[in-house]
Amino acid sequence: MKEPKFEIDGVFLPPESEPGVIFFAEVQFQKDAELYERLFSEASLYFYRNRARFSDWQAVIIYPSRSTEQDDIHPHRSLLNGEQVHRIYLNELADVRTLPVSVAATVLTIVDEAEAPEVARSLLERTEQAELTDRERANLIDIVTSIMVYKFTNLSRVEIRTMLGLDLTKEPRAIREAKEEGREEGREEGREEGREEGQRLERSH
Repeated sequence: MKEPKFEIDGVFLPPESEPGVIFFAEVQFQKDAELYERLFSEASLYFYRNRARFSDWQAVIIYPSRSTEQDDIHPHRSLLNGEQVHRIYLNELADVRTLPVSVAATVLTIVDEAEAPEVARSLLERTEQAELTDRERANLIDIVTSIMVYKFTNLSRVEIRTMLGLDLTKEPRAIREAKEEGREEGREEGREEGREEGQRLERSH
């Protein structure tokens, strides 16, 4: 959902066959003094404009820790203390090694660098053993690998994949798509420059 100054990280829609619950998700890793003002305004506006499609709405906010939450939450106490808004603090979840792999992959983002390689390898091993479709397994491997790429910016992709014990001949999908997007943008820029140059030559003649 995008409007001027109105944007939500994720909007999860129910099946179109019947009215259901719409979920708004916000991942907040930096302090925002007016996060709840913005989120609840956006959620209410979206729900209002699509009221016929949904029977209810819920919101999930994911924080690395409680210290990231905005300080003044008193005006929103009814929502925050009710059943409609769910706050998740990653550092308060169970040991990352005991969590479901999909949840553990999210918690990996806040694991210390010294511990991250071991945790990531453990997650990859569990991903291979879990009852998942090939697509789900590939997505989780991509997520874990991408998190490590951003966590260890001083290491090359090859070094990271070696550290995780992954097949070096297979590149993470997230990185592969980013590369392809960059190449497409480059091709488009090249085509645009070519058109401009052709128009300039036509004018000169």
